[in-house]
Amino acid sequence: MLEQLSPQPADKILALTAAFRADPRENKIDLGVGVYRNAQGLTPIKRAVKAAERRILDTQDTKVYTELTGDPAFRRELTGLILGAELAQELEPQLASSASVGGTGAVRLALELARAANPQLTVHYSDPTWPNHITILEALEIPHRSYRYFDAASSEVDLTGMLEDLAQVKAGDVVLLHGCCHNPTGANPTPQQWQQIAGVLAQTGALPLVDLAYQGFGDGLEADAFATRLLARELPEVLIAASCSKNFAIYRERTGLLIAKSRAEGRATVQANMAALNRQNFSFPPDHGARVVSTILEDAELCADWQSELEDVRLSMLELREQLAAELRERTGSDRFDFIARHRGMFSRLGVTPQQVDQLREEYGIYMTADSRVNIAGLNSQTVPLLADAVAEVIAES
Repeated sequence: MLEQLSPQPADKILALTAAFRADPRENKIDLGVGVYRNAQGLTPIKRAVKAAERRILDTQDTKVYTELTGDPAFRRELTGLILGAELAQELEPQLASSASVGGTGAVRLALELARAANPQLTVHYSDPTWPNHITILEALEIPHRSYRYFDAASSEVDLTGMLEDLAQVKAGDVVLLHGCCHNPTGANPTPQQWQQIAGVLAQTGALPLVDLAYQGFGDGLEADAFATRLLARELPEVLIAASCSKNFAIYRERTGLLIAKSRAEGRATVQANMAALNRQNFSFPPDHGARVVSTILEDAELCADWQSELEDVRLSMLELREQLAAELRERTGSDRFDFIARHRGMFSRLGVTPQQVDQLREEYGIYMTADSRVNIAGLNSQTVPLLADAVAEVIAES
């Protein structure tokens, strides 16, 4: 029977990683996979994470199940981090939540929950978006379409096109939004633009689903939560899918959270539906990463150390952005790439052609996805000039 299965296409980013590993060149550069690396090319375990794990090892006296929707302390503490203590307390009667298998699991749980509420829904996502958004939608057989988001000519948000498209969304549909550090473009709406987006969503009656994968990687923990908090404050219903993979650097622990804001009288039903969906999919969510996160957030000293190290990560990416933009300006004699310094998060699109992307890989050992998305965190101060040299030479030849 298993011989009847259809072959599946390889994940393009993972295939790119495999090709990079097979490349024997010593000066090769991997800018494809979305993982933070320090200047030594490593993804270290944060100090606060190690300390929390030691504490858990010393004090934990059972591995029995928690709850179908995960440990209450984790859900409470991470909700407070995302929404802020004051707003989280204000909205508490309206909030349901569930731990999930990473941020990806939170996105899928959110989509399954929305489909259960409205089997006729359509999901609207930004053009472009994280490819796995579309993969999940197709696997769930949920109708979906894109809305305009990115203006390739200016490398900025196409706010006019975005608002025009969102105004056509029907009540009961879902609008998938990137809370900060847009993947793959790095271009984000300003706070004033987010106000306009929230206004359009309020008029249409659509349900926003915020994918918050990079809180703390853009302008800081508080600033990066602005859009999510705005939507949660002003709209009657919101879904928030959050990931701890990046900001806590616990990628392999698969730690995420889904938060749903609804009317207070419907909160218990939403919570019960989350529990039922978890039971069908995997029963109880993983706890180790969640326990690490709650241990850090509940301890003032650990939390301060975690925030300090996260801020170092954020600032290092900003420095790399500024360096790359300056090096490209110097080599090309134009401001074509100045947007790199304005963007936030791990990613930006360079705006070179797929053929030039191939040339960068084949001639210079520089690996990026075909749409020219680069992981800024895959660079360091020594490799930035190498990338700038290669890009300048490639575009000069065309």
